[in-house]
Amino acid sequence: MARVALTTKQKLEKIMNDFELFCRNFVKIVDNNGDLIPFELNDQQKYFINNASKFNIILKPRQLGFTTVQLAYCLWMAIKNPNTNYLIMSYKSDSSKALLEKLKMMDKYLPREKFPYLFPETDRSNRDEIVFSNGSRIIPATSGTKDVGRGLNLMYILLSEFAFMDNQEKLLLSLEPALQKTERSRIVLETTANGFNYFQKMYEKAKKEQSKYKAFFFPFFSSAYEKQFAYDIQQAVKWYKATNKGKRLSNKDLNQEQKQLHDMGCSLNMLMWREWMLMDKDKNEFYQEYPASDIQAFISTGLSVIDQSRILEQMNYTLPPLDKKELNDLPEILKPYIGKGLEIFKLPERGMRYFAGVDVASGSKSDFSTIVVLGADGEQYASFNRNDVPIYKFAQIVREIGLFFNYAMLIIERNGLGVSVLERLRKDTDQPYLNLFKHKQFDKGKTRLQLGWLQTATTKNIAITDAKEQFECGLININSKDLLAQMQTFTEDNKRTDGHHHDLVQAFLLAVQGMKQNKYYVEVV
Repeated sequence: MARVALTTKQKLEKIMNDFELFCRNFVKIVDNNGDLIPFELNDQQKYFINNASKFNIILKPRQLGFTTVQLAYCLWMAIKNPNTNYLIMSYKSDSSKALLEKLKMMDKYLPREKFPYLFPETDRSNRDEIVFSNGSRIIPATSGTKDVGRGLNLMYILLSEFAFMDNQEKLLLSLEPALQKTERSRIVLETTANGFNYFQKMYEKAKKEQSKYKAFFFPFFSSAYEKQFAYDIQQAVKWYKATNKGKRLSNKDLNQEQKQLHDMGCSLNMLMWREWMLMDKDKNEFYQEYPASDIQAFISTGLSVIDQSRILEQMNYTLPPLDKKELNDLPEILKPYIGKGLEIFKLPERGMRYFAGVDVASGSKSDFSTIVVLGADGEQYASFNRNDVPIYKFAQIVREIGLFFNYAMLIIERNGLGVSVLERLRKDTDQPYLNLFKHKQFDKGKTRLQLGWLQTATTKNIAITDAKEQFECGLININSKDLLAQMQTFTEDNKRTDGHHHDLVQAFLLAVQGMKQNKYYVEVV
């Protein structure tokens, strides 16, 4: 059956109802050469537009074009939806002005003369707003503007470089109620990373699907960058050939890190560009601006106690947790927690000693009760991490994990709530747990052993130093990505960073102390 050709009216209607076609046919942008060209969406921009929800977070490398696509989307929506309001905001006034100017240019080159019935006229265009004849209005703003969004009913909110804005939480509390309660309305937080702040916390929750926001991450080696940095890539290839006897980078030349990136989809050209960029840029700064993973994006130079580069490297070598089918022999009390706080990476080996660090919380959904199990071989075998388990039940969980791992040595912090767990394990009339860490103390020249780890400023510093050395020297292999993520934000003052928890880190420190003492009060079977 022959296809019926569309009329001009039908074609225009199709274009106006499809954002990608609208951009290709009617939106003009300036490319890196200064030429005015049609706006063709790249693969990453298309993916976001097709998968966005009402609440969105985009973590991105620099210059991938996500701000441009959001401005075009804002213009498209304003044209198609009369009497609607739009807010575009950046973290400083110069950036807000730049966004507005880019939007004005898109508006300026709409083919109004050719298709006057498609596009409303621009009634007002100044530094404060763009107002169209259909009643729609686009408002630029800068982070920190008092009462921003108050009294407005917004179809669309763009927060560009959100991670660099002040008072991020308060800003969202002000803006979210202004978002229209319709299917078409949308809020987008798009940004490069800026260390560990409220945005990072938001992104992690969204990534774990524990938030109404939907998380998007795009690496630096996307296809869009191949086009965006075509000239720079050419220069990088020339540089590489000049310093390698005229040869390009090949698969056989790749070091371990390059091979991992190549396996993730990074082309050889982009790898040469990366090496070229790293000549003049600190590696940690490069990770933050051009990350290959979202973990890399949040690197924070000079803050973490433990070497950030080592943490990022270890992320590539973690084992996935075993699933329920592989854990049939696990005690019944533990099975409900598999994949829900309990991760077992390897089954216990016959005759192996195990050391389980235990940090106790109240179970009131504030701090987390955690367990980290290390084998005598330096491998992490398991972790437990929940904030809703009451102490009496956590004591049972600690016991069963200990027994499962060859009657593991339990190193329990005795400060505060840990005493209760110690008492329950030690004084159980049916089956007292015998393999409990004992802390040596000197009292008036006499040696006294006390159950559990007594944490003081001195003993904690010792534990941190020991764990740092063991991990950075490659003597311990950590498999828990949650533990590694907490290590990223574990700072020198050992305090919680902007709401970040470090309970798994504390359990890890204790497990290392158990390995260091290397005592067992029961026979290993």
